Amino acid sequence: MRPIPEHLPRKLTITMWDFSWYTMSMPGEPYEDLARCFAEAVERGYNTVRICAMPYLLFTHAGPRPGPLEFANLGQVGIRTRWYNCQGGAVLDGHQRLLTLFREAKKHDCYLILSSWEYQQSVSFLKTRELFDELLAIPPKERFMAIAASMNQLIHYVKEAGYGDRIAYVELHNEIEYGRLNQVALDEGVPESQVSRLIKSTTPYVEEALAYLQERHPDILMTGCYTLSEPYSKAYLPDNMQVGHFHMYINGVLQQLMEETGIRNPDVPFPNPLVKSLLSDDAPPFEEYRLPEGEEWRLHGNPVGLKLLYLHDWCDPVKWDLYLYEHYSAHRLAMLQKVDNRFAEIADWARDHQVPLAIGEGYVGYTPLYAQFEEGPVGKAIAEHAIRRGMEYGFWGMILCSNCAPHHPFWADIAWQKKWNAYILNAF
Repeated sequence: MRPIPEHLPRKLTITMWDFSWYTMSMPGEPYEDLARCFAEAVERGYNTVRICAMPYLLFTHAGPRPGPLEFANLGQVGIRTRWYNCQGGAVLDGHQRLLTLFREAKKHDCYLILSSWEYQQSVSFLKTRELFDELLAIPPKERFMAIAASMNQLIHYVKEAGYGDRIAYVELHNEIEYGRLNQVALDEGVPESQVSRLIKSTTPYVEEALAYLQERHPDILMTGCYTLSEPYSKAYLPDNMQVGHFHMYINGVLQQLMEETGIRNPDVPFPNPLVKSLLSDDAPPFEEYRLPEGEEWRLHGNPVGLKLLYLHDWCDPVKWDLYLYEHYSAHRLAMLQKVDNRFAEIADWARDHQVPLAIGEGYVGYTPLYAQFEEGPVGKAIAEHAIRRGMEYGFWGMILCSNCAPHHPFWADIAWQKKWNAYILNAF
């Protein structure tokens, strides 16, 4: 097993700031003051922040891109949906923003997991579409190396500024089997529902990109990023990942809600009576819920879709939570067993490949911004079960919950985060 570098913590307690650390940076937004965000993270017991480092937005294969980054919002879409509820209007020197993040990480003795969401959501928040079009114009088989080349330049830039020791490890891209990186598999006729084949088809390109980064930065752990939501053979994963980085979304009772509302079942009409029963009294008709004219590109190929965004934006959070509580008992055992089974699988895989393991997202699933099922007693119990299992298997890194971050209400529950981060840090 390649040893974890000596300067890194023996356990990573992870909070995920995704791309929100730059899309929600306006006055009054959660990431206006990165120093405060890091201070709050340390207060809660975190030592690691996982981010979209925006490598392609900031760097070409040859070096830094010129000019500022300008951000927008999605109009009436996403106003009460996690990650989509940004104010818009920020104009950032992206390179200085990145260095500020690293400077504050060092000042607060924290580390950063670098990833990319650029073939998924992050480009949706740019003011104009040039970089979005540029990313799509790259042939699918070349996209992996394009991200790797930009990430290489980003790492060099960070090292030259004296912050290379703050990098916990690097992911090529968030959830490689989902988003526009899987186009290489779709072009081969692989259905989006066949996760095993999606991973198998993308793996040679991931391995090539990881080898490129490993050759140039042998001092930094490089890896891919995959989910555990659906079953698949772990034998299809890249052989040269140096960290087993996975996301454990269980869904279960949430999947039932998605199916019955028609969000995840195209054969069910939307909005149907269940959808209407979950809406707040002031919800607009679905037919009027659209992106601003000419900005439809912002959701092009986005797996979230307008149906989910509409229900997240306009549901009554109490009604949403009540549905999950009323139906949870039928899913409880299966949801906990899914954690047990998936963690056992990746623990076996990691043992065979001699790599450390990290859970970078989880646990119930994607819920509306003001819904509280995840941070309520049931959601916490599920997260605690996953944390205990992860520590029993000796996982290196663990997230408490995807929603424990400055841009989610769960951030306010300081005591629970302190307790479970301490549990991770004291686990053997």
